[in-house]
Amino acid sequence: MILQSLIAEFEHEVNSTRKLLQAIPEKNVDFKPSEISWTMGELAQHIATIYYWYVGTLTQDVYDIAADDLERADPGNIQATLDLFESNVAKARTALQATTEESLQSMWTMKVGDRTVLGPMPRGAVARGFLFNHLYHHRGEMIVYLRASGNKAPGLYGPTYEESVGKF
Repeated sequence: MILQSLIAEFEHEVNSTRKLLQAIPEKNVDFKPSEISWTMGELAQHIATIYYWYVGTLTQDVYDIAADDLERADPGNIQATLDLFESNVAKARTALQATTEESLQSMWTMKVGDRTVLGPMPRGAVARGFLFNHLYHHRGEMIVYLRASGNKAPGLYGPTYEESVGKF
């Protein structure tokens, strides 16, 4: 039952993420709101990369992110990031569809080399926190980046403020 809900949410949110990434203009990929922030292109690449982490999260009990052969796109090329996103979504979808309710209860740990950075905790909690919620957090950041750089943010859960002014 939980797995079916995760799959449905995943499919719905993939469309929203795609819509957001497609709204990033190439001319603004180097924009960043502060000196310590990522550029818009780097943030977009991070969002695309989160989908890759579904595989390690859902197929391994201990995921060493340092040992993973993580593919990266050029953060200055939004089309390359969109292509990476689509590739990672396909991998994530396969991993999610192969998951079982039982495996969501299994303990999971993330490491960076010898250092444990997350867990151990139930894989289902990791899916919600590390994958889904992490994605939503960075999508919210991207909306701020878009607006701060003078661009429109797409509505992900209905119309945006700009689209709805005077309509309610």
